[in-house]
Amino acid sequence: MEIINGLGRRKAAVARVYLRQGTGSVVINGKDYKDYFPVEHVQGKVLEPLTLVDVLSIYDLKVNVKGGGVKGQAEAVRLGIARALCKINEEFREPLKAAKLLSRDSRVVERKKYGKPKARKSFQFSKR
Repeated sequence: MEIINGLGRRKAAVARVYLRQGTGSVVINGKDYKDYFPVEHVQGKVLEPLTLVDVLSIYDLKVNVKGGGVKGQAEAVRLGIARALCKINEEFREPLKAAKLLSRDSRVVERKKYGKPKARKSFQFSKR
């Protein structure tokens, strides 16, 4: 079977997912996903699309992810996997869409404004 790819983005993270028939190995940036994401609930977030459509041991995943932090990268990988699964089998689309795994979360950090220490926070004000 040929390699199917999917792209996922979240905050500043971009994940390129390559999916092929195999035994169920998940490699992220050259490491096993359990080594790359040592926190257990983040590992569950990465595997969520695969467990939802019950294909965890059918496909091998190779993922390149860069930018952002741990949570952003994990959610970018999740979106990339879900999109790649939809390319393989159109029947997967309905359960993935119902679980809201196919929608891109467009929220990003608001830029800092001049005259303020952060985007909206103001400096301390005293009238004395």
